Amino acid sequence: MYFVYESDSVCKNKAKSVKITQIHQKIVFLGFNLRLMKRKWIGLTVAFVLVLGMVLLYVFGSATATMPLWMSILPPLVAIVMALLIKEVISSLFVGILTGTFLMAYYGGASPATALGGGLLRVVDTYVVSSLFDADHVMIIVFTLIIGGMVRIITVNGGMLGVVKWLSRRAKGPRSGQLMTFLMDLCIFFDDYSNTLVVGNTMRPIADKLKVSREKLAYIVDSTSAPVVAVAFITTWIGAELSYIEDGIDAIGLETSAYSVFFHSLAYSFYPFLTLGFVLMIILSGRDFGPMLTAERKARMTSPMETEMPNIVAKPTHIIDALIPLAVLIFGTVIGLIVTGYDTSVWQSGTGFFSKLSATIGASNSYKALLWASVLSLLTSIVMTLLRGTLEFSRVMEEMVEGFKAMFNAVLILTMAWSIALVTKDMHTAEFVSQLLVKWSLSPAVVPVLTFLLAALIGFSTGTSWGTMAILYPLILPASWMLCQEQGLSVDATMPLFYNVVASVLAGSVMGDHCSPISDTTIMSSLASSCNHIQHVRTQMPYALIVGGVAVLIGVLPTALGLPSWLTFLIAFGLLWLIVRSVGKKV
Repeated sequence: MYFVYESDSVCKNKAKSVKITQIHQKIVFLGFNLRLMKRKWIGLTVAFVLVLGMVLLYVFGSATATMPLWMSILPPLVAIVMALLIKEVISSLFVGILTGTFLMAYYGGASPATALGGGLLRVVDTYVVSSLFDADHVMIIVFTLIIGGMVRIITVNGGMLGVVKWLSRRAKGPRSGQLMTFLMDLCIFFDDYSNTLVVGNTMRPIADKLKVSREKLAYIVDSTSAPVVAVAFITTWIGAELSYIEDGIDAIGLETSAYSVFFHSLAYSFYPFLTLGFVLMIILSGRDFGPMLTAERKARMTSPMETEMPNIVAKPTHIIDALIPLAVLIFGTVIGLIVTGYDTSVWQSGTGFFSKLSATIGASNSYKALLWASVLSLLTSIVMTLLRGTLEFSRVMEEMVEGFKAMFNAVLILTMAWSIALVTKDMHTAEFVSQLLVKWSLSPAVVPVLTFLLAALIGFSTGTSWGTMAILYPLILPASWMLCQEQGLSVDATMPLFYNVVASVLAGSVMGDHCSPISDTTIMSSLASSCNHIQHVRTQMPYALIVGGVAVLIGVLPTALGLPSWLTFLIAFGLLWLIVRSVGKKV
């Protein structure tokens, strides 16, 4: 047995350290309380304004005139402003829906009190229920839940960790370590949460050993996960994206599929693709600038850190347990798209193979294809886990349910988004916005840029790409289409602008998400990489802003003016490489 004697000075230093830690904890707690108080006062202010409005309406009695068309903008406007203030999407969407139901009841002849009570009930019994009665919406919900369950199972049974370990064994230095992290992010393309947690936790000890800063690791994980998920065909995002696009198409009356619109919009998804390219440029060049350069040089000068691999999944891990379910999901979706969209006359025509394939996918039922493939993928992951004996059946079922639960917040946002879309449809919001844009004589070419900037602002303020898409898609898509028609543009001339707007909502929301300190994926990237969260935001924001600026000035605006997207992509990538070479410095 050994006894360790500590001098008085050591004891005093420890006591001083403990006291400093306690003071720091009190400061953090005080700051947390201040944030809560701030949100509380904001909530009380919003509630006071609403109550004051009710009182004024009660004094003036029920409305007898027709509701002015400008009031149709109030539901989405209230949702946006409230989301910017309280940084929470679900309650903001609910209040926006309530605003619409109240106005419709009030101008329908009801008293303010009756309109408020009846409007509250209509939120649920009319709009929420109507949105859930849509068969496509139900399939999207089921698909989203199933994907969450499958991802959870292949993560817990060790399949995803097997993929990551296989790649990580090929990392020999800082550059190859960063490159392997990037490739792992590309492999886990189907879900940003799984991407962030699996890659961040697994690569952290390897990055520490190779003297790669935690800030750089968090940046690679965060700036690769959302962009690759946003543009991939088979992801947990695709259901929501297709649903929002489908609602916009229905409002316009456009005869095409949501999957076809999404596919064509990829040619205008500048920020996601440029971000992936920029991350790769930074890695291959070995250059950084700004706060990231300081963090990287500091990490290179310190001794390698040794950390243990996380013990969060079953052992041993097998790469095949993830690859086969994912292959079933991918190829099952492709086969489902072909089966549901197959037309004998198309394949007997004299057009080329890719034209036939495009027409088939364009006419397909993407919801059915995704649903079929996700069910088969989930069953495959369950059977493989049970056959290998990795987990017991009861544990597999528990983890599947946990995967369902992880997607519940997304399902709730989807439901509220569908509901407010129905409200804006009943109140003719798109008609008002389009008339306003025409009255202001805005060029249709400006709309994609304004859409990108607005999406980035909302994404930054709310910290959620899903919430941003939920708010903007139902409003922007019909309005942009109607503006082009009012300007006398043909359908062929309108479609490129429409694809640009579709892509700008998604791209802008991802950029805002990257810059936001309250973003869930940004926070998860910091946690998974064990990086100080403020340092992660501070080092990532300059890179995100540069790529976002190039995306708008070189990509979104020129293509809206008529330049081909392939040319703007080449110029944008060249400009980013020039920035890295001229501004960046060797670590």
